[in-house]
Amino acid sequence: MKVLYLITRAERGGAQVHVLDLIRGFRDQFNIEVAAGEDGFFLEKACQFGATCHVVPGLVQPIDALNDLRALREIVALLRKRRPDVVHAHTSKAGILGRLGAWICGIPSIFTAHAWSFTEGTSLKRKLLGVPFERLAAMSGGPIINVSNANRRLALQYRIASEARLVTIHNGVPDTEFNCPIARPSPPTIIMVARFAPPKEQAMLLEVCARIKVPFRLQFAGAGPAHAEVQRRAQQLGITGRVEFLGDCSDVPERLREASIFALATNWEGFPLSILEAMRAALPIVASDVGGVGEAVTHGENGFLAERGDWGAFQQGLERLLIDEALRIRMARKSRSLFKERFTEEQMLRKTFNLYRDVISSRVGKYETSSGSESGEPFARHHFSKR
Repeated sequence: MKVLYLITRAERGGAQVHVLDLIRGFRDQFNIEVAAGEDGFFLEKACQFGATCHVVPGLVQPIDALNDLRALREIVALLRKRRPDVVHAHTSKAGILGRLGAWICGIPSIFTAHAWSFTEGTSLKRKLLGVPFERLAAMSGGPIINVSNANRRLALQYRIASEARLVTIHNGVPDTEFNCPIARPSPPTIIMVARFAPPKEQAMLLEVCARIKVPFRLQFAGAGPAHAEVQRRAQQLGITGRVEFLGDCSDVPERLREASIFALATNWEGFPLSILEAMRAALPIVASDVGGVGEAVTHGENGFLAERGDWGAFQQGLERLLIDEALRIRMARKSRSLFKERFTEEQMLRKTFNLYRDVISSRVGKYETSSGSESGEPFARHHFSKR
């Protein structure tokens, strides 16, 4: 069986890492091909995992009618040449054009909505453009995977597709060979792993930390267009001695292993992989309560949640963890336990595998859902085990 993954950007982002996890997990089961709108990190890693890689030059992020038509023609030409059994598209632009292209070619398609363009916190312009295009693409495609129940509820609210075609498969991440120490060295280190670009709020995390008086260190892992601006803000706040900018890291598991607290300051999310990586590393978490974050972080159990824009509550959560080592240890243990119970890569792969089999077996829109289940998760009719 041949699966073609389609994504817009080739940057080191959460959606790209998720697709790479699918490629690595399925490479012994499927013949895998991938396509992106540019060369870069994602395609380089996909090729290393044995996938056949393609660049679709017209597939770029900004909306441009002429360029988007060019991209659609390129996608159709690629699909007609490669003839995959199923197209699995990720991110908004690739999701819309990929499903339309697959429909033109008569190929089944699946779309994973990592974060809807009309989620709370996005601009009115994004919502006005996103909703009609997503409805159109949904009419031409197959099942839509939502990475959180919050995403699925949002899609139902905006009538993107029928309830039966909206499936929840929570993200999962592979476990790491690194030990996950519960007690960490002092002073405690706060770490945020994210791109320096919307919707992330590294600058606001700096503002929050500048008001904290107890000892700590702050680390930022990631790169992006706002990187230099956030560095300048650290200088203006006079806290450069306590802040370290790690850049675009390839050693995130090791960095998390050495940290004490994970922070995610953000305006909107689908279901961030960085939260799961922090849980895997046995870290207590302080995060903005947006999207599906609350499906991984239970307030008061493995971390603290703050409403979007409530930076006072965000500060209080950090201060409680910085001051109370026993609380950090208790929440660290809970994070690791919840990761093992709910968010392993094997669980995600098994559910995705089942959906592929259903779609290719011409059961699109007819796959069974658990009675009364909010997630619409397919029954595990096929056994999946990683090789």
